[in-house]
Amino acid sequence: MTRALNAERREPVSGEMRSAVVFLHGYGANGADLLGLADPLGEHMPDTMFIAPDAPEACAGAPMGFQWFPIPWIDGSSEEESAEGMMRAAADLNAFLDGLMVDEDLLPEQVMLFGFSQGTMMSLHVAPRREDAIAGICAFSGRLQQPEALVDDVVSRPPVLLVHGDQDDVVPVQSLPQAAEALQKAGWEEVYAHIMKGTGHGIAPDGLSVALAFMRDRLGYA
Repeated sequence: MTRALNAERREPVSGEMRSAVVFLHGYGANGADLLGLADPLGEHMPDTMFIAPDAPEACAGAPMGFQWFPIPWIDGSSEEESAEGMMRAAADLNAFLDGLMVDEDLLPEQVMLFGFSQGTMMSLHVAPRREDAIAGICAFSGRLQQPEALVDDVVSRPPVLLVHGDQDDVVPVQSLPQAAEALQKAGWEEVYAHIMKGTGHGIAPDGLSVALAFMRDRLGYA
């Protein structure tokens, strides 16, 4: 049985919805942490609704925040508990996306995932295993979990933009080329990358600009 995800949203600036961006936050944060990006993005994507669910579990490592799954080196969980947690959260996220598309009458190609850190891990795990390809994935400052399983598990190959700060001391920047290589080995044709110079574990203006161009193109604005 899946868990319902609480979510906040920002309606399209134009008042008419033609697409949606789903923000997936990092470990210990919440949906509101990324929803503020709807302000700078929305004026350039006026027909897009932005929605940001909270992850399904309270976070042991950050009691005021949420987690998609446990992280062993932070909270002392086992690798098995972490893997099981990610699989359960994947089911929750799939149910959330299915409900969103039905409720808002959206096609998969009208939905974009925008992940940060653990939210990127969720995006890169869930989207390729969905039957119909979504518009794309903006994957900030994360990594591809279980890359060896992707070749056998992949069902759809949405375009992917990988963005990472070269000074990231939480998730090493080497995670970007590792993810790109695994995606290409699994048959991806559209994998793009951007390194944010002088940036740690965060989203810099240049990275957000690249993501905006990527999303506008995939959602039919460009």
